[in-house]
Amino acid sequence: MEKSERIYIAGHRGLVGSAIRRALERQGYGNLLLRTHAELDLTDAAAVDRFFDQQRPQHVFLAAAKVGGIQANNAYPAEFIRENLAIQTNLIHSSYRHRVERLLFLGSSCIYPKLCPQPMKEEYLLSGPLEPTNRPYAVAKIAGIEMCWSYNRQYGTRYLAAMPTNLYGPEDNFDLENSHVLPALIRKVVEAKAAGKKHLEVWGTGRPRRELLFSDDLAEACLFLMNLPEAAYSTLLTGDRPPLINIGAGEDLTIRELAETVCAVLGFDGQLAFDPSRPDGTPQKLLDVSRMRALGWEAKIPLREGVRRVYEAHWSAPAVSR
Repeated sequence: MEKSERIYIAGHRGLVGSAIRRALERQGYGNLLLRTHAELDLTDAAAVDRFFDQQRPQHVFLAAAKVGGIQANNAYPAEFIRENLAIQTNLIHSSYRHRVERLLFLGSSCIYPKLCPQPMKEEYLLSGPLEPTNRPYAVAKIAGIEMCWSYNRQYGTRYLAAMPTNLYGPEDNFDLENSHVLPALIRKVVEAKAAGKKHLEVWGTGRPRRELLFSDDLAEACLFLMNLPEAAYSTLLTGDRPPLINIGAGEDLTIRELAETVCAVLGFDGQLAFDPSRPDGTPQKLLDVSRMRALGWEAKIPLREGVRRVYEAHWSAPAVSR
């Protein structure tokens, strides 16, 4: 991507899109196309096509999506599949119609089977049943991968799908009912400290394992992929497999260990109280990131540092432990 080229970030206010915007600005890209939901409804096909016709983006980061944790996925399955299918269909098709050079479609590690062998390789896609609690979202993301692959095969487009592991960052959702596990834990610890509590409730048994990636690390990986030389980029699109690549930290930890880490960084010395009546979700989600590492990229921000950054960005106060 040349510094002067028109780059559209779909979802620039979200956790992923905002990190991509910051990364582009840091690297000197000055022609960014940004639209809020009020300015452009991505579920409206005609509106999306008008935007592409008027603005003519040359590269697209498709980071817009309806996202949420276990509770939100269980409560709103129809919205998760309908809105995500509409958003990605409209953006991918308009990108093709208006000759976008490269498009990066951001998905999620939940596309892989619930009981997938660990670590999860790209070729494990569609090899078994999905986790029921987020199946509508996962199916939509799988459809997006297939759509990129189909457009590449039929129309010669250059669209790539990147599947990040569990993400966290400054623009996260901290709603206790609808957020993912790490932002929920951070908020719970902050509130427990403020209230002088001696116990911290954690959903589930604490035994599932999760891999965490800081959003700024993901953004750097996305720019890395979109700036790959043509020969290297082509290797990700050719052959009889989907144009799919995992992005992760390459290591995981249990929910109990994650909660203990958040408590240590934020200075909470109370007891953890696990609630096994709450769903655990997938037992383990660790991505195989060997393809990214072979290309020359690895995550850089350690978990403790990432938790500290999120806390300081959201609550505007220094964390007590580094």
